[in-house]
Amino acid sequence: MQFPFDVISAEEYDRQRESYVPLTDALRRLIDAGIHTAVDEATVAQALAHLSAATELLEGEQRTATSTLRHADTGRPLAWANPAVGLRNAIAPPMIIQHEADGTCWSEFTLGPAYEGPPGWVHGGICALLLDHILGEVASEGLNQPKFTGTISVKYLRGTHLGRVRAEAFVERSEGVKTYARGYLKDDEGITVEADGVFIKPAWARDAG
Repeated sequence: MQFPFDVISAEEYDRQRESYVPLTDALRRLIDAGIHTAVDEATVAQALAHLSAATELLEGEQRTATSTLRHADTGRPLAWANPAVGLRNAIAPPMIIQHEADGTCWSEFTLGPAYEGPPGWVHGGICALLLDHILGEVASEGLNQPKFTGTISVKYLRGTHLGRVRAEAFVERSEGVKTYARGYLKDDEGITVEADGVFIKPAWARDAG
Protein backbone atom coordinates (compact mmCIF):
# COMPACT_ATOMS: atom_id res chain seq x y z
CA MET A 1 0.00 0.00 0.00
CA GLN A 2 1.26 3.47 -0.83
CA PHE A 3 2.26 5.64 2.10
CA PRO A 4 -0.25 8.38 3.01
CA PHE A 5 0.78 12.00 2.59
CA ASP A 6 -0.52 15.46 3.34
CA VAL A 7 0.17 18.55 1.25
CA ILE A 8 1.79 21.59 2.86
CA SER A 9 1.55 24.98 1.18
CA ALA A 10 4.65 26.89 0.18
CA GLU A 11 3.77 29.60 2.69
CA GLU A 12 3.36 27.14 5.55
CA TYR A 13 6.57 25.37 4.58
CA ASP A 14 8.48 28.66 4.69
CA ARG A 15 6.91 29.55 8.05
CA GLN A 16 7.83 26.23 9.63
CA ARG A 17 11.31 26.28 8.14
CA GLU A 18 11.98 29.77 9.49
CA SER A 19 10.74 28.71 12.93
CA TYR A 20 12.25 25.25 13.35
CA VAL A 21 15.56 25.30 11.46
CA PRO A 22 17.21 27.68 13.98
CA LEU A 23 16.04 25.35 16.77
CA THR A 24 17.59 22.37 15.02
CA ASP A 25 20.83 24.29 14.48
CA ALA A 26 20.90 25.14 18.19
CA LEU A 27 20.41 21.47 19.07
CA ARG A 28 23.36 20.56 16.82
CA ARG A 29 25.48 23.12 18.62
CA LEU A 30 24.30 21.67 21.94
CA ILE A 31 25.33 18.16 20.90
CA ASP A 32 28.82 19.35 19.95
CA ALA A 33 29.09 21.33 23.19
CA GLY A 34 28.00 18.33 25.26
CA ILE A 35 30.64 16.12 23.66
CA HIS A 36 33.52 18.48 24.43
CA THR A 37 32.44 20.32 27.56
CA ALA A 38 34.80 20.34 30.54
CA VAL A 39 32.71 22.45 32.94
CA ASP A 40 32.40 21.55 36.60
CA GLU A 41 29.62 19.49 38.18
CA ALA A 42 27.66 22.53 39.36
CA THR A 43 27.59 23.95 35.83
CA VAL A 44 26.52 20.57 34.44
CA ALA A 45 23.64 20.49 36.94
CA GLN A 46 22.64 24.03 35.97
CA ALA A 47 22.70 23.16 32.27
CA LEU A 48 20.66 20.02 32.92
CA ALA A 49 17.97 22.06 34.67
CA HIS A 50 17.75 24.41 31.67
CA LEU A 51 17.61 21.48 29.25
CA SER A 52 14.85 19.79 31.24
CA ALA A 53 12.83 23.01 31.18
CA ALA A 54 13.35 23.42 27.44
CA THR A 55 12.32 19.82 26.84
CA GLU A 56 9.10 20.33 28.77
CA LEU A 57 8.34 23.42 26.68
CA LEU A 58 8.83 21.51 23.43
CA GLU A 59 6.77 18.58 24.71
CA GLY A 60 3.86 20.94 25.37
CA GLU A 61 2.44 20.14 21.94
CA GLN A 62 3.59 17.20 19.84
CA ARG A 63 2.83 16.15 16.27
CA THR A 64 1.08 12.78 16.12
CA ALA A 65 0.57 12.45 12.35
CA THR A 66 2.52 9.70 10.62
CA SER A 67 1.74 10.76 7.07
CA THR A 68 4.41 12.21 4.76
CA LEU A 69 4.28 15.91 3.99
CA ARG A 70 4.63 17.03 0.37
CA HIS A 71 5.38 20.55 -0.81
CA ALA A 72 2.36 21.89 -2.69
CA ASP A 73 4.43 23.62 -5.39
CA THR A 74 7.18 21.06 -6.01
CA GLY A 75 5.44 17.84 -4.99
CA ARG A 76 8.60 16.73 -3.20
CA PRO A 77 8.30 14.91 0.13
CA LEU A 78 9.55 16.83 3.16
CA ALA A 79 11.63 14.47 5.26
CA TRP A 80 11.64 16.54 8.44
CA ALA A 81 12.93 13.66 10.58
CA ASN A 82 15.32 12.00 8.12
CA PRO A 83 18.75 11.36 9.76
CA ALA A 84 20.59 12.48 6.60
CA VAL A 85 18.60 15.48 5.36
CA GLY A 86 15.94 16.21 7.99
CA LEU A 87 15.65 19.94 8.65
CA ARG A 88 14.11 19.19 12.05
CA ASN A 89 16.50 16.40 13.00
CA ALA A 90 19.62 17.55 14.84
CA ILE A 91 21.26 14.21 14.07
CA ALA A 92 21.30 15.09 10.37
CA PRO A 93 24.33 17.15 9.15
CA PRO A 94 22.09 18.09 7.18
CA MET A 95 22.78 17.25 3.55
CA ILE A 96 21.36 19.89 1.22
CA ILE A 97 21.22 17.90 -2.01
CA GLN A 98 21.71 19.62 -5.36
CA HIS A 99 20.25 18.01 -8.50
CA GLU A 100 21.92 18.61 -11.85
CA ALA A 101 20.26 18.62 -15.28
CA ASP A 102 22.09 15.42 -16.24
CA GLY A 103 20.44 13.53 -13.37
CA THR A 104 23.44 13.47 -11.03
CA CYS A 105 23.28 14.92 -7.53
CA TRP A 106 25.71 16.11 -4.90
CA SER A 107 25.93 17.73 -1.51
CA GLU A 108 28.63 19.47 0.51
CA PHE A 109 28.31 19.60 4.29
CA THR A 110 30.28 19.44 7.53
CA LEU A 111 30.67 16.40 9.76
CA GLY A 112 31.65 17.48 13.26
CA PRO A 113 32.33 15.65 16.53
CA ALA A 114 28.88 14.03 16.68
CA TYR A 115 29.93 11.81 13.74
CA GLU A 116 33.34 10.77 15.04
CA GLY A 117 34.49 7.15 15.11
CA PRO A 118 38.26 6.92 15.55
CA PRO A 119 39.65 10.24 16.87
CA GLY A 120 39.56 12.81 14.09
CA TRP A 121 37.79 10.53 11.62
CA VAL A 122 34.17 10.01 10.56
CA HIS A 123 32.51 6.79 11.81
CA GLY A 124 32.23 4.31 8.94
CA GLY A 125 28.54 3.71 9.62
CA ILE A 126 27.84 7.40 9.13
CA CYS A 127 29.56 7.27 5.74
CA ALA A 128 27.34 4.34 4.76
CA LEU A 129 24.19 6.14 5.94
CA LEU A 130 24.95 9.28 3.93
CA LEU A 131 25.83 7.35 0.79
CA ASP A 132 22.72 5.18 1.09
CA HIS A 133 20.62 8.33 1.20
CA ILE A 134 22.20 10.16 -1.71
CA LEU A 135 22.13 7.01 -3.86
CA GLY A 136 18.45 6.69 -3.02
CA GLU A 137 17.91 10.33 -3.98
CA VAL A 138 19.44 9.90 -7.42
CA ALA A 139 17.78 6.53 -8.03
CA SER A 140 14.35 7.93 -7.17
CA GLU A 141 14.78 11.08 -9.26
CA GLY A 142 14.93 13.32 -6.23
CA LEU A 143 12.48 11.23 -4.17
CA ASN A 144 9.83 11.74 -6.86
CA GLN A 145 9.69 8.02 -7.68
CA PRO A 146 9.18 5.33 -5.01
CA LYS A 147 12.43 3.35 -4.81
CA PHE A 148 13.76 1.46 -1.80
CA THR A 149 17.23 0.14 -1.09
CA GLY A 150 17.53 -3.50 -2.15
CA THR A 151 21.25 -3.90 -1.59
CA ILE A 152 24.12 -1.52 -1.01
CA SER A 153 27.84 -2.28 -1.12
CA VAL A 154 30.26 0.13 0.54
CA LYS A 155 34.03 0.13 -0.05
CA TYR A 156 36.20 2.12 2.32
CA LEU A 157 39.31 3.33 0.52
CA ARG A 158 40.67 5.17 3.57
CA GLY A 159 39.46 7.16 6.54
CA THR A 160 37.32 10.26 6.09
CA HIS A 161 38.52 13.35 7.96
CA LEU A 162 36.04 15.15 10.17
CA GLY A 163 35.14 18.49 8.63
CA ARG A 164 33.92 19.51 5.20
CA VAL A 165 32.98 16.59 2.91
CA ARG A 166 31.23 16.12 -0.42
CA ALA A 167 28.89 13.32 -1.50
CA GLU A 168 28.10 12.59 -5.15
CA ALA A 169 25.82 10.04 -6.86
CA PHE A 170 24.62 9.03 -10.30
CA VAL A 171 22.52 6.31 -11.94
CA GLU A 172 24.49 3.70 -13.85
CA ARG A 173 21.50 1.93 -15.43
CA SER A 174 17.93 0.79 -14.92
CA GLU A 175 16.55 -2.68 -15.57
CA GLY A 176 12.82 -3.12 -15.09
CA VAL A 177 11.95 -2.34 -11.47
CA LYS A 178 15.62 -2.07 -10.47
CA THR A 179 17.81 1.04 -10.61
CA TYR A 180 21.57 0.73 -10.18
CA ALA A 181 23.27 3.75 -8.61
CA ARG A 182 26.83 4.59 -7.68
CA GLY A 183 28.29 7.26 -5.42
CA TYR A 184 31.30 8.60 -3.57
CA LEU A 185 32.21 10.42 -0.40
CA LYS A 186 35.15 12.83 -0.54
CA ASP A 187 37.13 14.91 1.92
CA ASP A 188 39.73 17.56 1.09
CA GLU A 189 42.19 14.85 0.00
CA GLY A 190 39.88 13.07 -2.45
CA ILE A 191 37.57 10.03 -2.51
CA THR A 192 37.37 8.10 0.76
CA VAL A 193 34.36 5.80 0.30
CA GLU A 194 32.64 4.28 -2.75
CA ALA A 195 29.15 2.78 -2.79
CA ASP A 196 27.02 0.79 -5.23
CA GLY A 197 23.33 0.27 -4.63
CA VAL A 198 20.34 -1.44 -6.16
CA PHE A 199 17.04 0.36 -5.61
CA ILE A 200 13.75 -1.38 -6.25
CA LYS A 201 10.30 -0.02 -7.08
CA PRO A 202 7.84 -1.53 -4.54
CA ALA A 203 5.01 -3.77 -5.65
CA TRP A 204 2.28 -1.19 -4.94
CA ALA A 205 4.01 1.33 -7.21
CA ARG A 206 4.34 -1.22 -10.01
CA ASP A 207 0.63 -2.00 -9.78
CA ALA A 208 -0.15 1.71 -9.93
CA GLY A 209 1.73 1.94 -13.23
